[in-house]
Amino acid sequence: MEIKVNYLDNLRQEAKFDDFSVIADQPIRYKGDGSAPGPFDYFLASSALCAAYFVKVYCLARNIPTDNIRLSQNNIVDPENRYKQIFKIQVELPADISEKDRQGILRSIDRCTVKKVIQTGPEFVIEEVESIDADAQALLMPNLASENTTFIAGKDLPLEETIANMSGILAGLGMKIEISSWRNIVPNVWSLHIRDAQSPMCFTNGKGSTKESALASALGEFIERLNCNFFYNDQFWGEEIANAEFVHYPDEKWFQPGPNGELPKEILDEYTLAIYNPDDELLGTHLYDTNSGNTARGICSLPFVRQSDGEVVYFPSNLIENLYLSNGMSAGNTLAEAQVQCLSEIFERAVKREILEGEIALPDVPAEVLAKYPRIVEGIKGLEEQGFPVLVKDASLGGQYPVMCVTLMNPRTGGVFASFGAHPKLEVALERSLTELLQGRSFEGLNDLPKPTFSSNAVTEPNNFVEHFIDSSGVVSWRFFSAKSDYDFVEWDFSSQGEHANADEAAQMFNILEEMGKEAYMAVYQHLGATACRILVPDYSEVYLVEDLIWDNTNKALLFREDILNLHRLDEEQLEALAERLEEVEVDDYTDITTLIGVEFDDNTVWGQLTILELKLLIYIALQEFEEAKELVEQFLQYNTNTVERGLFYQCLNVVLEVELDDELDLNDYEANFRRMFGDERMDAVIGSMDGSIRFYGLTETNMQLEGLDRHLRLIESYKKLHAARAKAVAVK
Repeated sequence: MEIKVNYLDNLRQEAKFDDFSVIADQPIRYKGDGSAPGPFDYFLASSALCAAYFVKVYCLARNIPTDNIRLSQNNIVDPENRYKQIFKIQVELPADISEKDRQGILRSIDRCTVKKVIQTGPEFVIEEVESIDADAQALLMPNLASENTTFIAGKDLPLEETIANMSGILAGLGMKIEISSWRNIVPNVWSLHIRDAQSPMCFTNGKGSTKESALASALGEFIERLNCNFFYNDQFWGEEIANAEFVHYPDEKWFQPGPNGELPKEILDEYTLAIYNPDDELLGTHLYDTNSGNTARGICSLPFVRQSDGEVVYFPSNLIENLYLSNGMSAGNTLAEAQVQCLSEIFERAVKREILEGEIALPDVPAEVLAKYPRIVEGIKGLEEQGFPVLVKDASLGGQYPVMCVTLMNPRTGGVFASFGAHPKLEVALERSLTELLQGRSFEGLNDLPKPTFSSNAVTEPNNFVEHFIDSSGVVSWRFFSAKSDYDFVEWDFSSQGEHANADEAAQMFNILEEMGKEAYMAVYQHLGATACRILVPDYSEVYLVEDLIWDNTNKALLFREDILNLHRLDEEQLEALAERLEEVEVDDYTDITTLIGVEFDDNTVWGQLTILELKLLIYIALQEFEEAKELVEQFLQYNTNTVERGLFYQCLNVVLEVELDDELDLNDYEANFRRMFGDERMDAVIGSMDGSIRFYGLTETNMQLEGLDRHLRLIESYKKLHAARAKAVAVK
């Protein structure tokens, strides 16, 4: 994690990381102002807080209340060497906690990350650099990219060369990549989380059977998502980019809807129109670009090559963003390598959906077949030794598709996790199933798995597949576990050998789609110095329902974005119109404003927690429509998941509204005790909100230039690096 330090007044300093800011000072006796803890104080507190966190996690997993658990830490300094210290952590536990849990709580503290790092002994490297923001890959572990050459199935170059090439590309873009976590809880299963140090919302997870393969996976996914703009999906890219020569890619085209909003004839083709517009309800106005919001330019459309005949077909960027998420995108050392990964993902997700929604029972992989892959067997054994039964299933549906499945059961909670993986080679598909299962997860994380059900409605509900797509955390049918399988086991093999193996495997998977009657469309991206592609298979690789283009399109943000960002400057008429639109929009009241308008707010602010419901009630307060506001305040208090401070503000507002709306009550009779209950500051905020002297309490002013929204501005700065690289690549040609 990158922590940047700013010098403030006197000896005060500010450490900034992610969306947080920490102030440190020195005691007055050391010439400081004593306004904040010192750096070493934070260090001491970190180990105590980390220990307390692990106690909390242990207790939550076992429904043990922590109300009466107390923890303290003291540091005992060696009188002859002040750098040699003993940290004594003491825990006071209630009498009703069992001896087993007492020992479990003490063992949980032993797992404290801060403690383990201190005990291992971090290495400090102190150096001068020309620019902190340069030196882009200094945060990747240098010993992973060695002089060795390790080849794995599916890669056209050794892992070490792949890592070096991808690191160089990211460095050239000015992306400073940091590894924020590693996981290796069972043998031969590695995962890690990497992110852009300057824009942490840009992150990926990698997985593999070794450290090197996991790092290559994470870097490849990062480059894939840069090329396909996935990190910036659904987000507002700012007015500068909205009016630039191009918004997404230099080869994009913009087409105007017809006079009555009809679809332009230049977009899509006969095959896709039958899928996306079966009832002739889809309009061009549904397909305005969410990222730019520039409706005057028309519909931003991106070229894809139809694989059956090589013709170019233009897909609205909005349609891709709304239906496909990250499905069918990949980067590779070669185009063929990327294609194999793309198509493997598409088959994995589509077959997974067919199996889960069809409640299909899969055949077990025979022990003699599994024994051919000892490294995978060792990883499975590691899970079972921890008390997690594992089922290894053939998900090829009788040898039709290159897909495998590894399912974990948690007898302690009754939860299950069905993980799928795909690749033309059975061993690789199986390895991907296992590594996906544990990607970024601890053993404690396996306590959150959903329980199976015999309810078909719960399994087939569309959002269940979305949950499975995002992190495989959706619900699985008990019928999936039947010993009577719906297909026989097939020891399938779709792989090829030799120099052109990836090209042959890609062609074979394209042929499977063709035999199914599916058209495939592909875009290739090389502007950023890497080869990446995106493949769309309409009516097969979508994540969301096609109806969402009409009924739940992300560009509903365009109805609200400008007014909400200019909220403090709206007059009464404009506020009434905004409130009316918010009432009419078919979106859940608990949808957060970040999602609604595609703008990232700092999570630690009122904006970051703001929902449609809360925004409406603040507007009604500003309009002095107190009856409407009272109703929404009661809803807020009943289902509030906001901060304690925000909840108390609305408790105070609720009772003041109660008095205001009752003709027989007078606020003067209650104000003194309201102030004793809620405090002067909170009471002043409520009264000011109601008399109009305070507008939209807690919401700082911003605008369409995103003033003060550092989190979102960092995201835009990240995208501008790609935008500049694409413009430069076209200019060179």
